[in-house]
Amino acid sequence: MSSPLVLRPGAVSLAQWRDFYRGAEVRLDPAALPAVERSAQAVAAIVARGEPVYGINTGFGKLASVRIEPGDLEQLQRNIVLSHAAGVGEPMPRAVVRLMLALKLTSLAQGASGIQPRTLALLEALLVHDVIPVIPCQGSVGASGDLAPLSHMAAVMIGVGEAFLGGERLPAADALARAGLQPIVLGAKEGLALLNGTQYSTAYALAGLFEIQTVFAAALVTGALSVEAAKGSDTPFDPRIHALRRQPGQIATAQALRTLMAGSAIRESHRQGDVRVQDPYCLRCQPQVMGAALDVMRQAGATLETEANGVSDNPLVFAETGEALSGGNFHAEPVAFAADMLALAVCEIGSISERRTAMLVDPALSGLPAFLTPKPGLNSGFMIPQVTAAALVSENKQRAYPASVDSIPTSANQEDHVSMAAHGARRLLEMTANAAHVVGIELLAAAQGCDFHAPLRSSDALEAARAVLRAQVPMLQEDRHFHPDMLAATALVRSGALAAAAGLPLPDVCGP
Repeated sequence: MSSPLVLRPGAVSLAQWRDFYRGAEVRLDPAALPAVERSAQAVAAIVARGEPVYGINTGFGKLASVRIEPGDLEQLQRNIVLSHAAGVGEPMPRAVVRLMLALKLTSLAQGASGIQPRTLALLEALLVHDVIPVIPCQGSVGASGDLAPLSHMAAVMIGVGEAFLGGERLPAADALARAGLQPIVLGAKEGLALLNGTQYSTAYALAGLFEIQTVFAAALVTGALSVEAAKGSDTPFDPRIHALRRQPGQIATAQALRTLMAGSAIRESHRQGDVRVQDPYCLRCQPQVMGAALDVMRQAGATLETEANGVSDNPLVFAETGEALSGGNFHAEPVAFAADMLALAVCEIGSISERRTAMLVDPALSGLPAFLTPKPGLNSGFMIPQVTAAALVSENKQRAYPASVDSIPTSANQEDHVSMAAHGARRLLEMTANAAHVVGIELLAAAQGCDFHAPLRSSDALEAARAVLRAQVPMLQEDRHFHPDMLAATALVRSGALAAAAGLPLPDVCGP
């Protein structure tokens, strides 16, 4: 068994976040604890002085001017958790909840939130013992922090609500007890520190980024296969073309496509004497479209890596001066912009993939049998899978509308501009699932198209990709129940097995 990842607050890489999202265990770097202790001591000193400080001895939001007596401070923190746990909808996926917990852990561990070490230890223990809070996925507007979902997380820590343990859904107190854990009593500032921040939105955006990475790599493989199926040209991937434009994603994408097609006998069979001068855009402009998507993913990845390593609590405690300063780091506008960028990218990955499938099923464009069936008419072949791909692409287009341009006032107009990062990020997983189905359909169509060129073979890389598909899905000779074939192809896309078979690594989303 591999050693757990050590989370060093403020210095966790995107690759480490991805490994954790994929199931790695983590531990918090104990070197963070002295700063946490100093921060907690600063809060205790503020309470002792008796001066009004937001979130420590005042009400919240529009009620910030209401002073809370010292004897009521624990009740104040419990009340904010209970009253703010107002989410609705289906529970968040386990992997995203784990990511959210780890993001909150590293944020609090930077010693700017006034959290008690024992509270931080319980948060880490939830991850260690796989106690996964049941968190409804709807109810955050992305400022003032992801209040509702993070409140559901905090509620489990005080023994309220529900949690999954070993896949079983239990009352929170029972889940804690079975894991050998005890609920805590929150001290001054702690409830607010737990529920304030962008960790819900950031977790969903990171999960979307990681899933899009995998679909992107698969789409490069299916795109190259479609070029082969249509007996298209690899000239548009010539490095001299892309060097002149200087776009790094475009250069990297063209190189990947060249590598995938290197040594193809199908390509060599029509290099001379081909009357076609140029291929359709869906083949020829892959470096430009997919490369632009890669650059957007890199920009979003840089923003999310920064956000994941930052502190988005309010107020922030500065132990060295004993101050607690109110600001607006909970506003998730950077995450909203990143999520919108990723939505555009995954939309376009699916869009150009569907266009390649549509081209392949059209004999006037591809030169292949109509709808890729040996006996068109008697058989419908790939007619309706292409329709399904078109439907999914249109659905993603509707979902790609920027969330960040929307806002709605909340908390009696105290919180009068919000980011909408939460649902902007949450939609990414469903959009990526749609795109994966579209790319899976293209995989089936492109492999079928290449089958018509036998005994000519493609490159070793693309033949390996075809082989991993053909191990599960034979060539379509006659119409059969299509749905299982599509599920198998999509699973190869989403698992990363297709790109791995072709020897194509995940794209770097931290920069070229």
